Parts: sequence; C-alpha cells; structure tokens
Amino acid sequence: MRSHMAREVAEIPEAAARFLRDSRVEVEKAALTLQKVDPRLFVTVARGSSDHAATYLKYATELLAGLPVASVGPSIASIYHRPLHLDRAACIGISQSGRSPDIVEMMRAAAAGGAATVAITNFETSPMAEASAHCLPLRAGVEQSVAATKTFVTSALAGLALLAEFQQDQRLKQALRALPEALDRALALDWSPLADRLARGSQAYVLGRGPAFAIASEAALKLKEVCGLHAEAYSAAEVLHGPAAIVQAQFPVLALGVADEALPQLVATAERLADQGADVFLTGAPAAGATTLPSIPGLHPLVAPLVLVTGFYQFAEQLSRRRGFDPDLPPHLRKVTETL
Repeated sequence: MRSHMAREVAEIPEAAARFLRDSRVEVEKAALTLQKVDPRLFVTVARGSSDHAATYLKYATELLAGLPVASVGPSIASIYHRPLHLDRAACIGISQSGRSPDIVEMMRAAAAGGAATVAITNFETSPMAEASAHCLPLRAGVEQSVAATKTFVTSALAGLALLAEFQQDQRLKQALRALPEALDRALALDWSPLADRLARGSQAYVLGRGPAFAIASEAALKLKEVCGLHAEAYSAAEVLHGPAAIVQAQFPVLALGVADEALPQLVATAERLADQGADVFLTGAPAAGATTLPSIPGLHPLVAPLVLVTGFYQFAEQLSRRRGFDPDLPPHLRKVTETL
C-alpha cells in the first residue's frame, strides 16, 4: 500500500503551482508592506521543519537583499516574557499548523515591538495567522503523514516568493514560475546507491552550504524521523572544525551541492572526507573518491535546493520502508507539536 508520505511527496509539484497561482495576491500585499517599511532586519520564528524553511529564507534574503536575518527563540516571549525592540524590522513566522502557542505568542510580541509581521502557514484562520498583519496561505492541502514534506517545500517557496516580490527580482520570479515543472522532474531521481549504503547504516552526516545547508538540516531531520538513522547536518565548512574527527572508514556522508559559488568548497570537503575513508555521496558535481548522485541541472541557485529536497523526500520514504519503518508514523511523534 502506498504511504501517505509517498502520496504527499508526489503532490509537491501541484502544491507549489497552486500556491504560486492562488496566493499571489497575498504575496503582493505583504511585499508592498515590506517595501513601505523598508526593513533593516528580518527575524524569523519557527521550529522543526519550519525552522529549516526559515533558514532557507535567511540565506536567500541575505544573498539577494543584503539584509541580515536572525532566528528569534519563541520562548523569549512565551516563557521569559521579554519584549523585543523591532522597529524597522520584518518578522516572518512559519508554522504548518499555525497553532503552537510559543510561535503565536512570539508573533504577537513582534507586532507589539514594532515589526511588520507575516505568517506562512497551511491554515489561514489559525491563531498565528490572526496574530499577524499578513498571511501567506500555503494551500498545500491536508498533510496526513507526520513528517512534513509538501508543507516544507511550499513554506520555503512562500518565503522565496515574498522575497522576489519585495525585491522585484525578475530572474527569481521567472525561476519560481518554472519551479513546479522542475519539482516534477525531481520525482524521477534515482538515489539507489545511497539507499544501498544507508539500508545497513546507523549514522550519517549531511552537508551543504548556503541555502543548501537548510536542506541538509531538513534531510538530516527526515533521516532521524522516518528512517531511524542518527543523522547530523553541518555546513561543509563547519564539519571541518571538529565533527570530521569521527569520520573514519565507511562513515556515510551525503553532500548536497548545487551550482552556486559554494560548490567548489563543498567538493573539496567531500574529497577530504573521502580521503579519510568515508562513503561520500555528492550531488551537483563529481568529486574524487565520491559517488555522484543525479540532480536537476540548470536551475536558479536559490530554487535548486528545493528541487533537490523533493527528490530526497522520495528517497527517504523508500529508505524508511526498506529499513522496516512506517514513514507515516515515526515513533514518539505527532503531526502537530504545541510547545510553550
């Protein structure tokens, strides 16, 4: 029987197209507010997979708009009750359900502190949406699998769409219009060499740089959630500052490369770890001693990682079942986690 996760991964291209079509007006209104505010700072509020979407937005905003982006701990408002001074700031909250009390409280506090607030959520009538000045509804449809897939991709897409409209970046806008077709192509990627290695594994590193580091974080989380692997995500630079010490013979490493300025450094790190004896699997370029996994070429560097994670999700669902897990029901987890 086909899992909910497999079905929802297959829905990603249409969910992306639906967001771009049906939430366009909301994106334009929120972008207009940002243009009027002319923020000097972005802050994000999120947890779990949504926080990885926030990290994706951080890198994209800093690269495209030159504005610093900081992640704010929701407990600053919900537990410590400390006000933040956010004049000339934009606060982006990301939550699939929009119901976690700490996220909602932080969005309220951000608005009280002077920030222009934007909620990215699958539920436009949720408490987080109601607490925010603008809402970008994902319109991804019901997601029954505990592990977020289509809501992660559409959350990151929503952030990119807002950024492209805010900056009036025509090249990124064009890339977003073409994204659903690229996402569909990603569903045919074959990562069976990595599956053969991780089917008998217990741990792994997942590496990336820039926006692809956000995807590495999301991939490592999914390997934990649905595949029972102790996976850790690192920047391809940060891994050399200590974590590389435990990489020895046959240690599995997935390096997520895309065609941007960071790719040569990622390749160099992959080759160094392969020299230490690691089983390295790399996308985006060949590397000495590593196995090259297929990816979709010729994409805008700010959308390419979203295409990559879509192919990864399909791989992870298949690996989960191969390792004897139910990808829809990770142990000890619930679909909506409400924290303070």
